[in-house]
Amino acid sequence: MATASAKIVISGYYGFRNSGDEAVLKSILNSLEDQGKQQGIQIEPIVLSGDPEWTSKMYGVRSVGRLKIREIRQLLKESDGLISGGGSLLQDSTGIMTIPYYLGIVRIAQWLRKPVFIYAQGVGPVQKKFFFSWIKNSFKRSAYVSVRDQESALLLEKMGLSRSKIEVVADPVMGLPLPTTRNPIQVKSLTHVGEANMDSLPVVGISVRFWDKQRRELDGIADGLRLLSQESPIHLRFLPFHLPEDEQASQYVIDRIGDIREHGSMISSAEQVTDPQQMLVEVSHCHAIIGMRLHSLIYAASQSVPLIGISYDPKIDQFLNRLQIQATGTSTKVDPLQLAKETKVLLDDQEGWRASKASFIELLKQDAASPARFIAHYYLAQR
Repeated sequence: MATASAKIVISGYYGFRNSGDEAVLKSILNSLEDQGKQQGIQIEPIVLSGDPEWTSKMYGVRSVGRLKIREIRQLLKESDGLISGGGSLLQDSTGIMTIPYYLGIVRIAQWLRKPVFIYAQGVGPVQKKFFFSWIKNSFKRSAYVSVRDQESALLLEKMGLSRSKIEVVADPVMGLPLPTTRNPIQVKSLTHVGEANMDSLPVVGISVRFWDKQRRELDGIADGLRLLSQESPIHLRFLPFHLPEDEQASQYVIDRIGDIREHGSMISSAEQVTDPQQMLVEVSHCHAIIGMRLHSLIYAASQSVPLIGISYDPKIDQFLNRLQIQATGTSTKVDPLQLAKETKVLLDDQEGWRASKASFIELLKQDAASPARFIAHYYLAQR
């Protein structure tokens, strides 16, 4: 029975219905609960969210608006600490205000003399050099710093942070379990249905997003999938991770693929999946995954599903590196023949792929619990 407790605020990109980021939050909450139970600490999480009502309903936790700075300051004052992460919070490729926001929350906690735990973050790219000292100083004053890949650790070292301060762990989602009760996969809005029984076809999950303005990578993916469907009957299952943008990107690819029924193949899309564990179920039913979204690849690895990564951001390559895999294409070019060939190889030798990646996947799963273990032990030592 728990004899100590800790109220911890969690800051990240939560409440925006992005399946990957929601999976990060769900994984952190699970790990904190598990490690707290193991070490006799009752951890009470409070999540900063873009939609606090939705977050509270989804995860059964207290949540407050991420932009309500006065409320957040009071919340931190009453708390026992702050978790910043996980995810790619400290980068300036999506906007100049991203880094100041997340570091601002960190600094408020530090001004209030609360311990800050940097939780499995992917740091970078950081193009504005003046951010280097901001990040270094904030991390230097943190009680714990963990990043999800070696490249992030090297970037922090370049910023001037001591390597001894940094722990390289795995993305939290590597530790996300399948739900105890699995909802059946609903195949809705079938775009093209062949005569073959859906259950008899190999399923290739596809996670795409808009990135290149000329849509070169999406065109290459579509053309490669069409070639794949012509070689043998297949079920192409689109998995939109960020709603509604990824649904639109998926439809773009579907429209370019065209009608593949004459080859006995079919296309379907997973609709409105916002629960991270339900998306994990979707991925677990696939025989291979082609992913642009980072967490589509992490989901696949966690379920030992053979995967192909299309890189639009260094974080994709960084994750693939941990599995000793190279991206099959980039945001500006995907060779259709190569994509079809590599996907066919994975489908034909799924067990061989699993055997070759088993040790890497197991290590990632073990590392995923490290930050929560440290946090629980930290508060245990404060008794």
